[in-house]
Amino acid sequence: MQQQITQLIVMGATACLAIAGAPAAEFYVAPGGDDTNPGGLGRPFATIRRAQMAAREVPDGERVMVYLRGGTYYLPQTLVFTPKDSGTQRAPITYLACEGETPVISGGVRLMLNWQPFRDGIMKAAVPAGLVTDQLFVNGRRQYMARYPNFDPSVRHFNGFAGDAFSPTRAARWSDPRGGFIHAMHAYEWGDFHYLITGKGAENEVTYEGGWQNNRRMGMHKTYRMVENIFEELDAPGEWFHDVKADVLYFYPPKELDLSNATIEAVRLRYLVEFRGTQDRPVRFISLEGLTFRHAARTFMENKEPLLRSDWTTYRGGAILLDGAEDCAVQDCTLDQVGGNGIFVNRYNRRIAVRGCHIVQAGASGVAFVGDPNAVRNPLFEYGQRQSYKDIDKTPGPRTDNYPADCLVEDCLIHETGRVEKQTAGVQISMSMGVTVRYCSIYDVPRAGINISEGTFGGHVIESCDVFDTVLETGDHGSFNAWGRDRYWGLKGIDLNTVTLGEDRDLPVLDIVKPNILRNNRWRCDHGWDIDLDDGSSRYEIYNNLCLNGGLKLREGFYRLVENNVIVNNSLHPHVWYGNSEDVFRRNIVFAAYGPIRVNKSWGKQCDLNLLHKPGQTRPSPASGLQQQSGLDANSIEVDAMFMDPANGDYRVGNGSPALKLGFRNFPMDQFGVQKPSLKAMARTPQLPKSPKSASEPGTMRDGHVVDWLGAKVKNVIGLGEVSAAGLPGEVGVVVLDVPEQSEAARSGLRQGDVILRCGGKQVDTLEDLVRACRDIPAGRKARLEVFRNQQPIRLKVPAAEPR
Repeated sequence: MQQQITQLIVMGATACLAIAGAPAAEFYVAPGGDDTNPGGLGRPFATIRRAQMAAREVPDGERVMVYLRGGTYYLPQTLVFTPKDSGTQRAPITYLACEGETPVISGGVRLMLNWQPFRDGIMKAAVPAGLVTDQLFVNGRRQYMARYPNFDPSVRHFNGFAGDAFSPTRAARWSDPRGGFIHAMHAYEWGDFHYLITGKGAENEVTYEGGWQNNRRMGMHKTYRMVENIFEELDAPGEWFHDVKADVLYFYPPKELDLSNATIEAVRLRYLVEFRGTQDRPVRFISLEGLTFRHAARTFMENKEPLLRSDWTTYRGGAILLDGAEDCAVQDCTLDQVGGNGIFVNRYNRRIAVRGCHIVQAGASGVAFVGDPNAVRNPLFEYGQRQSYKDIDKTPGPRTDNYPADCLVEDCLIHETGRVEKQTAGVQISMSMGVTVRYCSIYDVPRAGINISEGTFGGHVIESCDVFDTVLETGDHGSFNAWGRDRYWGLKGIDLNTVTLGEDRDLPVLDIVKPNILRNNRWRCDHGWDIDLDDGSSRYEIYNNLCLNGGLKLREGFYRLVENNVIVNNSLHPHVWYGNSEDVFRRNIVFAAYGPIRVNKSWGKQCDLNLLHKPGQTRPSPASGLQQQSGLDANSIEVDAMFMDPANGDYRVGNGSPALKLGFRNFPMDQFGVQKPSLKAMARTPQLPKSPKSASEPGTMRDGHVVDWLGAKVKNVIGLGEVSAAGLPGEVGVVVLDVPEQSEAARSGLRQGDVILRCGGKQVDTLEDLVRACRDIPAGRKARLEVFRNQQPIRLKVPAAEPR
């Protein structure tokens, strides 16, 4: 019979509490220990590696508990778990903190320095020869590399940007910029680029290499850019520079810092812990509990591998890397200011759990699940790539099992990630199946809080999460973001507008073999959409979600069920829908008219029983505006929804609400986000709408009137919706709304949805620009036109008639 064993050992003022349900071998590790010790409580090991070797000698079938005392463990190399280290379901292996203590697993090194004044408040010190580091920590806080512009927490992009960041004028100040870095947003704000400076020329033009971190290489943003690791830019408190050649560290300490007594740490390792197995021989049943992980190197220059038909690339690594593991867990751990991804679950993994963790200020994503492209049937990588119906494999599902499946991220606080890399997410999922993310609070991130790349392979459940303050440094994205550019998307040789009517009705879901579910979440995005299902996203069930600001966007896709959601101060935004999509939008409460863009006659399988909230209107009336938009909504109404306490975020409706007669059902409004008491106490919650009211498209200074041109209808691009639908960098250009078949515009090659960006060699931002450009073209000559179509530039020649 299993015996409950409780052992309380007191060492100083701290206790290690060991609770075992089965006989367990126990080992202890302490920073002041010795690896020649036996590893007992009184004579602990000094290193985790030594405890690992001792654990391997424990007979099979016996649990192993490795207790880590408080203090910092500077790893000489990555701690690697292999199949030799595996436990079993009845006898797992656990590495855990002693109760009340904080063991820190560090990939860095402590520097004992003799500081000397340099100049202008800057100090300098000799460092060990050959030191290589990309981060400096002072008293546990990461400092800033010498940079231009200086760090400013109030600035949205890079906490400081300048169009002249590496201009010849600026570079003239630099004696030798080699080893510096350029960080720049994508020209369309779809993520970012990073470059290593390799030198400068005779005219101070900077040379550099890199830019592979984004899979849609459309160039750097002209303004949102900055440089770092330049000695001459060391001019602000908190900045540092390491002269590798001279082995000298320069640091500009803040006035309040006592540098002589400060703890100075440099970073060495990329990975702190790695689970290294295979599908045939996985690492199994190992848990890390209550540990803090710190000092992992930045990896932005290694982020090169493109994901499927997207603007994302990935680096397959993190402070904790799992590759070929089963039934392993990271629980109640803190990942503090790691330089790249926090936890990366790579290729084949099964039943990996991340529970109760605090992930803060990671350089890239918080937790990432990424499978093998070779597990995907007919994978494509470039956004513009297309294939033919006759050529694709029509077998449903993945080709192999080399992907993460049945994994869990639960009760975690993830915030301020993407400190270096902006094309990242709090939780990133790609080429995986059955990942559940629940009771997580995710905020203060540069792009999505939760991102699902592709439809490969579905079965994900996102529930009871609180996701807000997202898309803080990028554009055209959402707090939840997804796309589904799977093998069906853009397929040649078949009409996708009628595919659901025939024997190929399952074609759109060949890759997403199970539905993705979003339920019982709270979302807020102030720089994009609350929920953004982009190109091709299909087979989603979205219900019981509270959207606080950005609305819900559904771009072209199939088989989406959106039901029983509350969309505050916004509405549904259907973009570029296929005919016969089989989409359903019903029993939702919206605050505004729909925002359709290039949705012609087909509004899916059902769009009905929705309530348009009209504050103060007590008698229901038909939602005639919604009916006119969708051609459906026969039973939708507009009336006051009778929310219980919207000022405090409770959007449940009262017993007499007309919404209940439509079939709407209340869902809990107090169970979003992290529930673990210690994490909940420190977690923020989103700003609530101050006064719920009917909403409309955000204000703009652009003229929205429609004019005739060459027989077509055209107007200025206005608002986030039109920008997103066309894939533009901002509110620029003139969009073509309608092109009659016999019009001159049609004969010249213009199509509905084209955006005119140049005419006669001149930039066209507005209708007025188009008028002026046409006037300047000599009579009888044709105008050279550049339009943006399917996110590609197209050149045409058209008669030089003025819009009117």
